[in-house]
Amino acid sequence: MEISFIEFLQQLFTIPALFVTSVLTLAVILVNGWTDAPNAIATCISTRSLNPRGAIVLATVFNFLGVLIMTILNNSVAMTVYNMVDFRGDTHTALAALCAALFAIVTWATAAWWFGIPTSESHALIAGLSGAAIALQGGFSGIDGAEWVKVIYGLVLSTFLGFGLGFVTVKVVGFLFKKVDRRKTQGFFRNAQIFGAAAMGFMHGAQDGQKFMSVFLLGMFLVKGQIETGQIQIPLWLIVLCSLVMALGTSIGGYRIIKSVGMDMVKLEKYQGFSADLAAAVCLLLSSLLGFPVSTTHTKTTAIMGVGSAKRISSVKWSLVQEMVLTWILTFPGCGLIGFLMAKLFMWLF
Repeated sequence: MEISFIEFLQQLFTIPALFVTSVLTLAVILVNGWTDAPNAIATCISTRSLNPRGAIVLATVFNFLGVLIMTILNNSVAMTVYNMVDFRGDTHTALAALCAALFAIVTWATAAWWFGIPTSESHALIAGLSGAAIALQGGFSGIDGAEWVKVIYGLVLSTFLGFGLGFVTVKVVGFLFKKVDRRKTQGFFRNAQIFGAAAMGFMHGAQDGQKFMSVFLLGMFLVKGQIETGQIQIPLWLIVLCSLVMALGTSIGGYRIIKSVGMDMVKLEKYQGFSADLAAAVCLLLSSLLGFPVSTTHTKTTAIMGVGSAKRISSVKWSLVQEMVLTWILTFPGCGLIGFLMAKLFMWLF
């Protein structure tokens, strides 16, 4: 079943629950573009391959293209997130629980941005939805374990493959150019870094755009009093809408997070920045094709760690890494608990 844009607009202004759900979902997409996109462009700014304004414009354009093109070609990530939680039951109560989950995600992401911590909206989304689904169903029957385990696979893949590819890529690049005068490679790696930033922007949109579109679909189907299962056709108008909102969020930028990821954690040269971008983009592409919902933040950060460690272990500021890892670990129980409690509150109030 596919919902037309005209049908959506008619329902949007006649069904208050759909209006609230849509506004909250778009707010989450906007915050994601605002707080996650800086991770994609942090390295090219820190190596001065691009100025902040140019990098944000680049990321905005390729975020849009990533959401649009990848969703048309392969929407397996969207389907994984869509089928991960069970919001079936009384439509009114289910919509209240979904709104609570989205509210929890926006709260968590905004707090993390304020403190300059590159947390993962992907992990926050999964945790918030899971907590709300558990509250709605009164137990873990609200979670589809077969789909949720893909989150674990993605977490492991993005950690070890991101770090490993970063380490190997920078070693290979260093070996290939070891006899070339460093001054002569600066122009090449500056352009390569711009390519890498574009690839990261594209893959950020490809991964994260799909996750949030699945929530949009969930809200629309709940309003109609039904939940479709299995493979669903995502309408083109929804892909374009989510692409534009994420691109708008990206255009706002986020210098605090750029500074944490690209400047404070490890000092990179242009060839190292390119290696980190390439490694993270390849990891994200593989995860998307396999249908694993992974964190762009997590993947890019571990790739940077791998690149820094290839030079020497001490070149990575591990105290900052510990703060990031702690935030990642706390996101699942923290945002999940907020989603659970807010769902209980929303269901009681509304």
